[in-house]
Amino acid sequence: MALLKTILLFTLVGLSTIVLLPFGILAIILNLVGLRQFAVQGIYKIAQGWGWLFIKLVGCKLTVTGREHIIKKGGVCFVSNHGSIFDIVLILALVGRPVGFIAKKELAWIPLLNLWILLIGGFFIDRKTDRKSIKRAISAINAGIRRIESGEALIIFPEGTRSKGQGLLPFRPGALKLATQAKAPIIPMTITGSYDVFEKKGIVQKVPVRVAFEKPIITADLPPEDRRKNLADQIREVMEAALDQGN
Repeated sequence: MALLKTILLFTLVGLSTIVLLPFGILAIILNLVGLRQFAVQGIYKIAQGWGWLFIKLVGCKLTVTGREHIIKKGGVCFVSNHGSIFDIVLILALVGRPVGFIAKKELAWIPLLNLWILLIGGFFIDRKTDRKSIKRAISAINAGIRRIESGEALIIFPEGTRSKGQGLLPFRPGALKLATQAKAPIIPMTITGSYDVFEKKGIVQKVPVRVAFEKPIITADLPPEDRRKNLADQIREVMEAALDQGN
């Protein structure tokens, strides 16, 4: 029964990316004619509804805390651990405002998924370390900084990859550059139990999942030296404490 449910859910994921495609095309047209805010809000509502639908279909026992800490307007950067592909579903449903994210370059080659990543405000980054890749990565980071400065929200996964149940991995060097250079408020958030939803056993399971939003850290008030050296440690301590509480 669990295997059948898993197959049906993943089939529905694939079909929904196709069925909703006309709305994505409409959003592109609105953006081209200067109605970007309408396009952003429209895609956000679709993504939020899609996220809630799949949370309900999966049937996980969801607990959410700290939503009062979410800054509703202006540039902001969410910093989250990343244990599972299900994290994106949770984020789209729960953040409460349009939010983009940085995706690895390899996802840009997956038809339809690549389009939806772009539509919800994401962009791709090359994680290779050769000179050309680093140059493209810097360009992507600068684009993200401009988005935050213009009043948009982005989410960063500072571990750089999914932890797959291994706990909070080390932060990648420069992972917080988007937030620190934009001097944006940072909202640490943690997700507990998402790896158990599907990836742990390869079938969908009704397991407890906890999402916690912590108090914003106002980076504009921090001395430049603290933003460069101490901020990552501060955020990591907040996230580790929240994850311990969620386990």
